[in-house]
Amino acid sequence: MGIKKYKPTTNGRRNMTTLTYDEITTSSPEKSLLQPLKKKGGRNNTGRITVRHRGGGHKRKYRLIDFKRNKDNIIGRVAEIEYDPNRSAFIALINYVDGEKRYIIAPSGLTVGMEIVSGEGSDIKIGNALPINKIPVGTNVHNIELYPGHGGQLVRAAGTSAQILGREERYVLVRLASSEVRKILNDCRATIGTVSNKDNELVNIGKAGRTRYTGFRPTVRGSVMNPNDHPHGGGEGKTPIGRKAPLTPWGKLAMGKKTRKTKKKSSDLIVHRRSSK
Repeated sequence: MGIKKYKPTTNGRRNMTTLTYDEITTSSPEKSLLQPLKKKGGRNNTGRITVRHRGGGHKRKYRLIDFKRNKDNIIGRVAEIEYDPNRSAFIALINYVDGEKRYIIAPSGLTVGMEIVSGEGSDIKIGNALPINKIPVGTNVHNIELYPGHGGQLVRAAGTSAQILGREERYVLVRLASSEVRKILNDCRATIGTVSNKDNELVNIGKAGRTRYTGFRPTVRGSVMNPNDHPHGGGEGKTPIGRKAPLTPWGKLAMGKKTRKTKKKSSDLIVHRRSSK
């Protein structure tokens, strides 16, 4: 995978980069695995905006991804490597020998024609999925389950991977991409390899309009608002915050306040917190 640079023919083109998509083998998705995707504009089921700065964006269809990888001991062959507008990673279309087709998150190095399989006795090969306690220490994995049978929830973004560090009773120690070390139940599944499209982080958006295609709307700074709209607003010219800490539009602490509940059960499974950045 490479990065394509553009000539500065306009201000928007200057410094803009895109992926070359060398790994993509087709431009048309599998129709049987598509679903309509309705835009919500950051609104919940009552119509209120619960996530700000969302709306618009290019029209998409959702690709049904097999996060559970529960089709055990049945060989599947990689038919295509495809682009997915709903995630940063690429996806792979798998044709199983029994005729079923499924999408999976494509790991780096997976190519058309390769065979994959799921299940407890699977080989330690790229794209194979098996219980995490059957994976050797030091192996890089992705698409990790938090609860057995719920499907992968961790390490699904482009270029990310986690590493198996060791075993402790009914848990496996895993170092996540954030450097956090966490205990995960033995029966949870993970997929071998690193997620594809590692160059995704090198892409320079280049212009505001390109961000709008992805469904993000502009963000206005609180300091340029009126005092009735934001605690940081008001004053003659540029003014400091004037209070002890940055606040949200509703007067709550915006930076530095811990939001995780200390009594949360999963806190006991975190062996080492992620490094502060």
